Amino acid sequence: MDHLHFTKRYFFHAILIPLMVFNASLKAQDSKIESLASQGYSYRFTDSAKAKQMLNNALLLARKSNSKKDEAICLAFLALTYRRLNSPKEFNNYAEQAYKISSQTNDERAKAYAYMVMGNLKSYFDENTAALNYQLQANTLFEKHKNYALCAQICADISYSFSLSSDDRVEKYVREAMKHAQQSSNAESILHARLAMGSYLTGLTDKHADNISLWENSVQFLKQTADYASVNNNRIPSKSNIAISHLNLAALLIRRPKLMDGMLFTRQLDTAIAISKKYNVKVTYRNSLGLRGKYLLYQGEYSRAKKMFLEGIAYQLRLPYKDHEILAQFYASLKEVAASEKDYSSYYRYDQSFSKYNRLTYDETMQRNLQLAEIKFESAEKIRKIKQLENEKLLQEKNKNLGYVISLILLVIVIFIFISFYYRKRFYQKQADNLKQQQINDQLKLNLLEKDSLENLLAKLSLERRFLQSQMDPHFIFNCLANIQSIILKDDRTKALTYLNKFARLTRETLYHSRKESVTLQEETANLKSYIELQQLRLNHSFDYSIEFADDINMDEKIPPLLIQPLVENAIEHGLKPLSHRKGNLVITFTKKSMEQVLICVIKDNGIGMEASQTGKQKNKHDPLAIKIIDERLALYAKNDSGERIPHFTSQSSGDGCTITINIPIV
Repeated sequence: MDHLHFTKRYFFHAILIPLMVFNASLKAQDSKIESLASQGYSYRFTDSAKAKQMLNNALLLARKSNSKKDEAICLAFLALTYRRLNSPKEFNNYAEQAYKISSQTNDERAKAYAYMVMGNLKSYFDENTAALNYQLQANTLFEKHKNYALCAQICADISYSFSLSSDDRVEKYVREAMKHAQQSSNAESILHARLAMGSYLTGLTDKHADNISLWENSVQFLKQTADYASVNNNRIPSKSNIAISHLNLAALLIRRPKLMDGMLFTRQLDTAIAISKKYNVKVTYRNSLGLRGKYLLYQGEYSRAKKMFLEGIAYQLRLPYKDHEILAQFYASLKEVAASEKDYSSYYRYDQSFSKYNRLTYDETMQRNLQLAEIKFESAEKIRKIKQLENEKLLQEKNKNLGYVISLILLVIVIFIFISFYYRKRFYQKQADNLKQQQINDQLKLNLLEKDSLENLLAKLSLERRFLQSQMDPHFIFNCLANIQSIILKDDRTKALTYLNKFARLTRETLYHSRKESVTLQEETANLKSYIELQQLRLNHSFDYSIEFADDINMDEKIPPLLIQPLVENAIEHGLKPLSHRKGNLVITFTKKSMEQVLICVIKDNGIGMEASQTGKQKNKHDPLAIKIIDERLALYAKNDSGERIPHFTSQSSGDGCTITINIPIV
């Protein structure tokens, strides 16, 4: 194994810790609970038991005070603490809780922490796209509140995510991290950003091994970083990062053993070891032993190198957590020592241990992947169950509301039918007298035209129009109720409910329009579409339809309401419905005679035609009344300047359909 690969392994361990670090005390805290949680989180490296206890106490206080903001932030701290302890299930659980609780509050600070921990979680599961999305949202919120220290650390963490895929993006985010760190003037964030930049520069030197100038510039930057960490030791809570700054410089130096400054290398390792011992940072101490062993191996001091590697193995085995990969690297280095000393017996023994830990590393990786897959599955299953419960609850609410709506609609329909029958009966009772008085009424109208003001005349015409409109509504309702009854008898519940909902909406619109003297063309055609779609539903979409407008048509033009629907009903019922050998088609077009202020509506169908309809005895007994009412209504509007009646209808019929033209006055 070559020196370069080994130092890469040590360097990776050195930069992994900053990925998991963010310091919540970088900005003034909003509450004592958050301060307690931040303090507990600071013990994650030195006393994990104390860290968990303090964080759980803070969480308990947040829940007692019913502070969703503090609860979300405490859960975020707990999640990252368990990541530090390599407990993926607890990490996943607390991260999801933090995100869920943050969604129940409008506090942007809580949301920012939740986004940040979710980004960390997704990164841990190698879901880089989702991780980047959460991290960017967190960065946006922290930047909005000028928390540049956390912005710097988030951008640094994002840069690590791109370290294996895109140098341009790594550079973009490390420079963002450096900018935010300078804005914060916080020593912890500045060091975090500089470590990310150092990682980026080290990666470049590995890719451009022949570029000595690049290596020298990178060494100079990492040396400045190590010096900065030493000078600001008291201002940097994460002592592990200080040790890492020295260790990273040593790892970069040994990449060019012939060019490196041996004294500088030794000084950096001594400093890293001193910090690791003082603050009990076990990982950096172990890695320091490995790098010193590689240096001694390069110097030809095989016995001392061997001692360092064996000490590193013994130290790793005493740690509470396993790292089979680093043990394999130590034994690989021992194999190099044995080969250099031509001690083949020891080489064979070391190779067996190397193979063992390599195999364990593979097994550990497989187990970790299986564990992560299980956690992902459990998380997805939990989300699925939550959504299922929410959908069931929503469905129950919808069914309950639907029951109320249907009951209300049926009540309205019954009342409406009763009123309609009542007034219809009265109408027929008085019809004979009204006919006898028609001539007198006509004479009175002529007199009124001479005597009454225009306002009184319009009021009388409005009353007549409303009176005539009331004759149409029962006819329309009876047809629709018959359609619904037919579907119900077929036991098609879904279709019946759909039809009833559409009918209720159409009835409401019809009632609304019947109270108005005029409606816009837009409203009239919208109501017409609702009616046609009801008929399509009833007839199993046995026909298509279209409504077309000329370019000069203004949809806000005012016309008398409810004129076209009875004619469309005739076309569907007596023309399209009897079709059996082809699909029906209904086309409604609107053009305009601007000079006469008249809209021309043409209703064309490809049905069986008038003659076939009359021959088959399919003509409805209500049709003459509907046509008569429309004709009478139009008579109130459609007169030219000379007082002559303007024709209302024209119709053409053939074996392949019927065309009806109606002149509608613009009011």
